[in-house]
Amino acid sequence: MAEEKSFKYVIVGGGVAAGYAAREFYKQGLKPGELAIISREPVPPYERPALSKGYINLENKSSLPGFYVCAGSGGERQFPQWYKQNGVELFLDTEIVKADLAAKTLVSGTGQVFKYQTLIAATGSSVTRLSDFGVEGADAKNIFYLRELVDADELITAMNIKANGKAVVVGGGYIGLELSSALKVNSLEVTMVYPEPWCMPRLFTADIASFYEGYYANKGINIVKGTVAAGFKTNSDGEVSEVILKDGRTLEADIVIVGVGARPIISLFKGQVEEEKGGLKTDAFFRTSVPDVYAVGDIATFPMKLYNDMRRVEHVDHARKSAEQAVKAIKAAEEGNSIPEYDYLPYFYSRAFNLSWQFYGDNVGETVLFGDNDPTSAKPKFGSYWIKEGKLIGVFLEGGSPDENKAIAKAAREQPSVESVEVLSKEGLSFVNNI
Repeated sequence: MAEEKSFKYVIVGGGVAAGYAAREFYKQGLKPGELAIISREPVPPYERPALSKGYINLENKSSLPGFYVCAGSGGERQFPQWYKQNGVELFLDTEIVKADLAAKTLVSGTGQVFKYQTLIAATGSSVTRLSDFGVEGADAKNIFYLRELVDADELITAMNIKANGKAVVVGGGYIGLELSSALKVNSLEVTMVYPEPWCMPRLFTADIASFYEGYYANKGINIVKGTVAAGFKTNSDGEVSEVILKDGRTLEADIVIVGVGARPIISLFKGQVEEEKGGLKTDAFFRTSVPDVYAVGDIATFPMKLYNDMRRVEHVDHARKSAEQAVKAIKAAEEGNSIPEYDYLPYFYSRAFNLSWQFYGDNVGETVLFGDNDPTSAKPKFGSYWIKEGKLIGVFLEGGSPDENKAIAKAAREQPSVESVEVLSKEGLSFVNNI
């Protein structure tokens, strides 16, 4: 039996949130040996968005250590030696299989026992796999999912082997849109397949989506809507050769990438912690229902002060900020101090081809489109406002300058009153610039 290891603080999970939590502990003052990070992945925490945005660009590849945290927010990169120098113990390639929160004990797959005084759960999400739904042939070679560095490495290898081949992207959300552009830029023939009437339906309106679909079509990407992948055929090497669609059509494929969502990883804590909306329920300091157990990032369902409800947010920005908030709360509690409640403004962004959009706020209510959303424009620049009960509560902007992106964030935060939808569509971006 391995000897048990004991730490004041343990972070379980080694993604973005873990990296930013480690930085915040360091800033707040940490003694050597107080903090451990236990991660299934073989490398220290890195900025996950880099995988779909830069890492799989074969011509101009960004690679580790370039995107270790906290590079994504302009901070210092935390190389493996950063953790050593600051007395943070990293347990990589280590999966926790059992958590006994009452006994403050974690056990790894190899039987290693970890004791803690305070636990931060930062286990993140796992990708939803087609094999989970029993899709025939879904375990064929060259069907990829993108969540971790190892997934990206496997995809890059296949892209090199199948250069100029045919790629099918299953799913029309973030991963679908970002990877379709990356594959196209790397000279593959790309088809996107998704069941919804338009891409990115959780955020985009039909008007916003029609711009991106038009733009992608002009780049030579084939879009198939309103159907799903129902099965896969393979060649004699066991590699995927065809995607069979539910509507009966088939698509030739050398590579398939699936992006159909993710699920929060909370099985370790089942039955021990109060849950809500698929995550672990927390307060505004990311404390769970169990004393000394905090939950951050994708798995936390927390009070969204701005909209007065409970939400779970899967996004890198919230992973960073929730981790920092939890650590500040832990340190303040030790010193008998208090800190302000988490007051998060939802933020999403994406980059693909020469495009770049940002969204702030909440996408509910009536929508107003403004600007030039012609996909053939040399420099398209357009956006959408969301209005609810006479107030502006959400803003989307494609092609904005840094100052304009700041202005839309400020507007979404302040929720100014809107006289009329007509006025707003005429004023366009000048409405937020004048706030």
